[in-house]
Amino acid sequence: MEAERLKNKVIVISGGTKGVGRAFAEVAGREGAKVVIGGRDEKAGKAAVRNIRTFGSEGTFVYTDLLKVADCRHLFDAGYEKYGRIDGFFNYAGVTPVSPLDTCDEETFDWVTDVNYKAAFFCCQQAIKYMRLGGGGSIVLTGSAHAWGGQKDRAAYAMTKGVLRILMEHIAHQYATEQIRCNYLTLGWTPTEGEVALRLSQGETEAELRKRAGAILPMGRMCERNDYMEGLVYLMSDASAMMTGSTFRLTAGEYI
Repeated sequence: MEAERLKNKVIVISGGTKGVGRAFAEVAGREGAKVVIGGRDEKAGKAAVRNIRTFGSEGTFVYTDLLKVADCRHLFDAGYEKYGRIDGFFNYAGVTPVSPLDTCDEETFDWVTDVNYKAAFFCCQQAIKYMRLGGGGSIVLTGSAHAWGGQKDRAAYAMTKGVLRILMEHIAHQYATEQIRCNYLTLGWTPTEGEVALRLSQGETEAELRKRAGAILPMGRMCERNDYMEGLVYLMSDASAMMTGSTFRLTAGEYI
């Protein structure tokens, strides 16, 4: 039997009830981790916990509204109180609204900034607090090819992903001496629940989206949730103990 690569690690996931976050929560459980899932969808979160327990591991759901700094802190407090350590943090939560520079309104700007950057900042603050107590840990910030400029209709979103890249480099440089590492996982174009819902609101079905994206992406298809799992396990495992400050691309060759 293959060894569990995340055995006994405690991993916190923001946005762990949907998309890549949900998929990794269950894979991390299969790999032996104790998983702390943050999100607002209690039904989905508890379903993920049940699946994690079928692998013989442990999980817990913590209701988390990322627009509230107190909730960001509570996510980590609850994980530490339950399991006694924090070894990993996957910052998956994010929103991708249409937000061009010339027409983006203040409400949309504040929303995308508060969820994608402000929440990540305070989650990282709390992750570092507990990781230093346990002798280190791994932080993975979810990035996007938009961080290198972005498409015209994603200006505010692109800005937040660019800022996360700087946050990753800051953590990597400033906390390496405490064995706390941080890397930036650049995800590609993925038909997550949020992406499909956005395209449906614009009159495009999932099948049409997949066909259009496949014609654009160099490798001929959209990325699926499972395409990211091996990369995430590696970044959270001891196999990547000397890796920090890196941009890890899984984008089907997409550069914006």
